[in-house]
Amino acid sequence: MIRELFNSKLIVSLALLVVPSISLAQDLNGANTGWILTSTALVLFMTLPGLSLFYGGLVRTKNVLSVLMQCFAIAVCISILWLVVGYSIAFGPSDSAYWGGLSRMFFSGIDINSMSGDIPETVFAAFQMTFAIITPALIVGAFVERIKFSSMLIFSILWTLLVYFPVANWVWGGGWLGSMGLIDFAGGTVVHVTAGVGALVTALVIGQRKEFGQSSTLPHNLTMSFTGAAMLWVGWFGFNAGSALAADGAAGMALFVTHISAATGALTWMVIEWIKFGKPSGLGAITGMVAGLATITPASGSVGPAGGLLVGLAGGIVCYYATTYLKQNLKIDDSLDVFPVHGVGGMVGTFLAGILVSNNLGVFSGNGLAEGMTIGSQVGVQVTGILATGIYTAIVTFILLKIVAALTSGIRITDEQEQVGCDITDHDEKGYSM
Repeated sequence: MIRELFNSKLIVSLALLVVPSISLAQDLNGANTGWILTSTALVLFMTLPGLSLFYGGLVRTKNVLSVLMQCFAIAVCISILWLVVGYSIAFGPSDSAYWGGLSRMFFSGIDINSMSGDIPETVFAAFQMTFAIITPALIVGAFVERIKFSSMLIFSILWTLLVYFPVANWVWGGGWLGSMGLIDFAGGTVVHVTAGVGALVTALVIGQRKEFGQSSTLPHNLTMSFTGAAMLWVGWFGFNAGSALAADGAAGMALFVTHISAATGALTWMVIEWIKFGKPSGLGAITGMVAGLATITPASGSVGPAGGLLVGLAGGIVCYYATTYLKQNLKIDDSLDVFPVHGVGGMVGTFLAGILVSNNLGVFSGNGLAEGMTIGSQVGVQVTGILATGIYTAIVTFILLKIVAALTSGIRITDEQEQVGCDITDHDEKGYSM
């Protein structure tokens, strides 16, 4: 008996020596940590392979590989940029209301025992990194089939450095918008407004595809796009519910309203097409789904199921008509509808979050306004957040495009290269060899 007791104590002692975090990370919550680890994988799954396949199916055969490569390369480069300086700028300790400083470059001062709340800081940082990855990847949809790979990569790196990282600090890292009380639970402004506005400016600067508005620009593989869209839907549960940073009721409600909004957005888009054209399209269904997801993102921590239904309905209607107006009236070739779906959806959701958060609208089960806030003042904060992130993004994006054009002797490929396709001109490969 004594020998067995001695052996058990020896084993425990050795374990503590080998894994010191067992004894040191006493405040760690295993359930919360496990959920954020899972959410991190889900959000990365949204970009690789979800967004890649969604976008890849929407372009023509001669450009499918280039789109997959663009999303993949962005994930690679932004991951390294996040380690070097991104996490520090977005979430580093700083007295500034506009950026987090450089004290956390290369994760300086962060080790296995560092905590962010009741989860390891490395887990929190990895989760936030996946948001930084998908945001510039969303912009890819605005300039597919006509941008140089080198220009795309340089632009994406600089844009993430100068737009995404600072805005993430403003809203989530203790910056001025977060201090004002802006409600952006999972990225309505940080992700969707910045990506949407960035996409719009990029589409305007680069210009239309040569066959814009013709049948030759139709998607080459909607089966691929449906597969990617389904992956986005599932991955979005990590995107929104993971933003609760805990395995609790808030995460559960965020997951549920996210699903309701996605379903409502898809159904709304289908019904509109059914009424206008006599039949719904598959492309419309998946686009409406993404619109519902983008719109609920900022409000997913503030509304209940009925609120999710309303947000999805608003997203489906507004994003549908924004898409139609942008292409048919303004003739802007935002190729895969990044601005009207993500940008407009993010704005609508951010605005509605300021209205539906109030407990006075009990049917929406809101969490309630912060002390001293009214619906009017909260809506004012929401509009300020939308305008600030939108205007800042537009200005910086335009400047960066001009800089990148000078560095790479023009952003756009030649007419001959556009006719051949980016798969061959950029990578000397084909997406299909059949």
